[in-house]
Amino acid sequence: MPDDSPAAGLVPIATDPTIAEIAAALSEPQKALPARLFYDEAGCALFGRITQLPEYYVTRAEMALLDRHAAEIASHAPYGSVLVEYGASDEAKAVRLLNAEAAHFAAYVPIDIAPAALAAMEGRLHASHPGLTVRPVVADFLLPLALPDAVRGRPAFGFFPGSTIGNFRPPMVVQFLRGVRATLAGTDAPAFVVGTDLRKDPSAMIPAYDDAAGVTAAFNRNILCHVNRLTGADFDPDAFAHRAIWNIHEGRIEMHLQSRAAQTVRLGGRAIAFAAGETIHTEDSYKHTRESFLALATKAGWRSAGFWTDPRGLFGMHLLRG
Repeated sequence: MPDDSPAAGLVPIATDPTIAEIAAALSEPQKALPARLFYDEAGCALFGRITQLPEYYVTRAEMALLDRHAAEIASHAPYGSVLVEYGASDEAKAVRLLNAEAAHFAAYVPIDIAPAALAAMEGRLHASHPGLTVRPVVADFLLPLALPDAVRGRPAFGFFPGSTIGNFRPPMVVQFLRGVRATLAGTDAPAFVVGTDLRKDPSAMIPAYDDAAGVTAAFNRNILCHVNRLTGADFDPDAFAHRAIWNIHEGRIEMHLQSRAAQTVRLGGRAIAFAAGETIHTEDSYKHTRESFLALATKAGWRSAGFWTDPRGLFGMHLLRG
């Protein structure tokens, strides 16, 4: 998710989609919207609420995993390593590795597109970990990037917690993992720890995307508010129903917005017609087995060097070696 101050190793940051990009996505046979449109200020706040919902098991399962296995995970990082966290909007998960009994991290590089969040994190870590070198990088981690000069040459230990990688379609997973290898290349035996939401019975997964309080529905519909603000479109969010479905053939939860009636939306001088029941595909969340994820990692040039899961087997973390 998404300082005013630049950070070393910057690359161009991904911008909001253009009107043409949004209109093109809504003109496909299966209408869609770029998922990055979820995360305006309101969307980030709603997602924060989602992670606290009783149905949303992902964060709790991951924290249980880290609380149980952080020391073992951190023990795989050589002395003096730099912990490189992808998508680091806060340090809550990284500190479990930084504080682990077996940890020997000398530096921390959080990478995210939100400069204000990174600046605030840097300030907190300077106070809580005064001996730790902290070098935030403001960047879109899906684009090529280089580590800051201050930490180059140290052993690199990549960290991608959460289940964000589940939002990537398989070819994109391979592309991303190749990019991480390129970023961490040049260090001795680069390592990468990646979190994945494990595949399980749909009855356990679907409520996490369709909670009883309707917070996820509000999060999904808020994407239309963001489109309206960016483009001057006239979407009525209440004219669309939230839908979460399990696509067994693709191994993913899909989120859709379903038109409640036939309607026409104006966007950038274009008229976009919706039939009653027609949907906008807003998000994919792939649920990997251990084997299916490792097959993708192998294509990207990584090999498995470890795997951990929470006590209930809901969430997994892979240790990959380049």
